[in-house]
Amino acid sequence: MKSAISILKPVSRSLIRCALVLLLGLTCMPDAIGNVLPVGPERSYINLQQAAAHAQAGDTLLFDPGVYPGDQSISALQGRADRYIYLLAADKGSVVISGGQTGWHFSDVHYLHIEGFVFAEQTGNGLNVDDGSDYTLPAHHISIINCTFRDIRATGNSDLLKLSGVDDFQVMDCRFENGAKGGSGIDMVGCHRGSIGRCRFTNMGSNSIQAKGGSDHISIFRNHFKDGGQRTLNLGGSTGLPYFRPANAPFEAADLQVYSNIIVGSDAPIAFAGSVRVLVAHNTIIDPGTWVIRILQETVDEERFLACGDNVFQNNLIYYSNIRTEVNIGAHVRTESFSFLGNLWYNAADPAARPQLPVEDPQMIYGEDPLFVDLESGDLHLQSASPAGAKTATVSGVEVDFYGRPFADKPTIGAICRE
Repeated sequence: MKSAISILKPVSRSLIRCALVLLLGLTCMPDAIGNVLPVGPERSYINLQQAAAHAQAGDTLLFDPGVYPGDQSISALQGRADRYIYLLAADKGSVVISGGQTGWHFSDVHYLHIEGFVFAEQTGNGLNVDDGSDYTLPAHHISIINCTFRDIRATGNSDLLKLSGVDDFQVMDCRFENGAKGGSGIDMVGCHRGSIGRCRFTNMGSNSIQAKGGSDHISIFRNHFKDGGQRTLNLGGSTGLPYFRPANAPFEAADLQVYSNIIVGSDAPIAFAGSVRVLVAHNTIIDPGTWVIRILQETVDEERFLACGDNVFQNNLIYYSNIRTEVNIGAHVRTESFSFLGNLWYNAADPAARPQLPVEDPQMIYGEDPLFVDLESGDLHLQSASPAGAKTATVSGVEVDFYGRPFADKPTIGAICRE
């Protein structure tokens, strides 16, 4: 790869652009491109901090393959809407940010694209992006693509990816493996207008994804979760009052969309915790340990916070056995405002048992085996005779299944279209 990188000399900006796109397989590249700043032990810049100190809008920080130490902190690295700053690994997975309390910590950054890196064995957070504690000026337009976060060396509240006060972001095609016992794969506090898609989470601690502290308008779609923690998806949570963004947010989380995900294992795959107007639709949930859903209000102040409610659980396929109960309900919530519609529940240990739900589901299917192609091997495609096929109504905004195939007008229940 070094011989390929060597052509990235400032002979012409068009050549640089073409070489980056063709050689690195970038997901996107702006028309306006600046300089390429090579990073590596034998390059002009030996680490992120050195290169970032010279980076301007439109520049690309291109890392040679290798292992780089963590504890790199960067503030006010800011591109523009038409000139992102790119941080790129020469090959996907070839650049490992190893150790340190935090691998990389970005504060007050804008229009930043991070692609192809591995963050491993940190004792705090793997990658941290925040607003620099100025809650009126969030970090924004951050893309994290094709990165791996793994093997955190912590047991407490440490996260593989921590986002605090980040707006207009995307986390796509990433892997999260072996999280901290008390932490998250992705922990969001006061984040807005984001997308998390096509990622894989394995062996998490408290949860795989958590959105709390006033987070809203975030889509979580087409992800695969295996042993995703106590709560695979903590839709809301419990946040200290000084950390809400905005400071007067009346909810932990709102207006989230969670769809076309596969969730295997976890004490509780879905937790609505102080959240409102959340849609959970077309997910396939396999073998939850204790509950399928938790409905909680962990931040209680009736004069300020909306009670957990107005949430939708629709067109999901749940395969389970030997759990405590389907839905765990805490105090100070509005279960009567929830909507359950068109879900398929199959209790393999007692197929005749009717699920105990907080409200009636007039289109519920239960007691019918969903007929996976090969559940034991993990093939969750549905056989042609599956009762999940073409028996429910469409969900606005949910157009494709786990594999990106469009749902029909009468869509299949669950995350995978019946073929």
